[in-house]
Amino acid sequence: MKKRTHKKLKFLFWSVTVFTLYLCMLFVPGYEPLQSTGENYFHIYVNDTLVGNLADPAPAEHLLIEARRSVAREKAGMLFLTASLRIEGEEVLFGDVDRPEAVSEVMKEVLRGCGREKLEPSYTVKLGDYMANLSSQEEVRELLQAAITRYDPSGTFRVELVQDPLRTFTVLTARVTGEEEQAGEESSPASSCGGVATELATFEAVEETPESELPFEAFRLGVTEVNFTKEVEIAEGYLPASQIILLSDAVEEVTKEEEKPSEYKIVSGDTLSEIAMKLSTPIDTLIALNPDKLADANAILHIDDILIYTVPEPEVAVQRVERCYYEEVYDAPVVYIPRDDWYTTETNLIQQPSAGFRKVVVDEFYVNDVLSDRVIVREEVVMEAVPKIVERGTKIPPTYIKPISGGRLSSGFGYRSRPTRGASTYHKGIDWATPVGTSVYASSGGTVSKAGWGSGYGYVVYIDHPDGKQTRYGHLSKVLVTVGQSVSQGQLIAKSGNTGVSTGPHIHFEILVGGKQVNPLNYISQ
Repeated sequence: MKKRTHKKLKFLFWSVTVFTLYLCMLFVPGYEPLQSTGENYFHIYVNDTLVGNLADPAPAEHLLIEARRSVAREKAGMLFLTASLRIEGEEVLFGDVDRPEAVSEVMKEVLRGCGREKLEPSYTVKLGDYMANLSSQEEVRELLQAAITRYDPSGTFRVELVQDPLRTFTVLTARVTGEEEQAGEESSPASSCGGVATELATFEAVEETPESELPFEAFRLGVTEVNFTKEVEIAEGYLPASQIILLSDAVEEVTKEEEKPSEYKIVSGDTLSEIAMKLSTPIDTLIALNPDKLADANAILHIDDILIYTVPEPEVAVQRVERCYYEEVYDAPVVYIPRDDWYTTETNLIQQPSAGFRKVVVDEFYVNDVLSDRVIVREEVVMEAVPKIVERGTKIPPTYIKPISGGRLSSGFGYRSRPTRGASTYHKGIDWATPVGTSVYASSGGTVSKAGWGSGYGYVVYIDHPDGKQTRYGHLSKVLVTVGQSVSQGQLIAKSGNTGVSTGPHIHFEILVGGKQVNPLNYISQ
């Protein structure tokens, strides 16, 4: 009897427990009855982090969008957020379902932890090779203004940012306006040239009168035009704050001067000292920058060769026009009379020059501080200049080459210790040590004037050239040409040897100019 009562109580206990659990599932918040319809319980992940569980996945995407907006509003500017949504479903009898508000809060915490660097409003200015990112249009304008102010100390010109009409998208460009354009009418500030005030008054010019006929007093002097040499492009966008630079740093970049390479083409009549003065560059610096063309200060210059030199230039190039008044001594252009039967190395002075004196108004064109052109607007000659008149040849003179292939330079041109009895202490040519029988070639085309024995030279060949020079080839073992024979450059004329006053097998080579020996290394091209 007692055992039967115990079994009834145990059954009652489990029945009440199951009933109680069922009531909890119906009435306790957070629990929902789930039907067996396949996936009915969904785990919501953002960036692979579980943010909550929902019975219906439909609101998840909307909750993520709202969370992103909320996080973005917490910081000014634009913030890029990495937000990937993943939903995993399963079928369960019952589950713990989160409130949408709670899921949204967890989403915000996840997004705050994975937000990328905040993007700030930015303006990217590009001018040639220079580019900078600034925080506002006004900073861009101030940067460009700083670039031109160094060439416009009076502050006459102003940079304005305008819409680029050639661009479909919102891209700005820069326009530099003068004082008159800003005011919309004629103005007359103090005249100046190169920053120095002048005493010339400004008068209203008669519109129909050409500038070349105006009185000097009618010209307004000073900087008349300023602009950038390259097109300015300004694009609006958003960039990470770390990529936006301070205005002061940008101004320093565009105004500081750096040594930049430039080129100079050698013209007829140039000397190294004149080039150095013209380029404001020391001769030693030119030699260091051009070792392939300038061995030393006495190197021979070749027309059309390009010399490299450096000039200090700021990052941004600015061009300007200055109108100036001068009372100056001037030279007339040289008058050249061509002589087709002369070599280009031959000249004859017919008339000595004499300087003149004039009053001029000129437009001087500069790129940064380098004068690129000079145009006379108005000229009054007080005393006429007399031009220099020169006859000069047009024929290209012959070239000279090394008379043998290979060989070792064994004795240079000039003073030396006597190498053997009978030899000179002043060497009038150069020697290349080479085996007996080496082919000897004509250094340049010409006519053989001597071929045979030449005392200390041993067997020797002399060749007279059309430009008046003569070449000599000594200590030969065999002569292959005759007197009066015409030879061309590179033609075989002899074999090297060890004849005459010689210290060993070699070729002795001379070049004579005006009957006097000169250093052949200054004339041969190979």
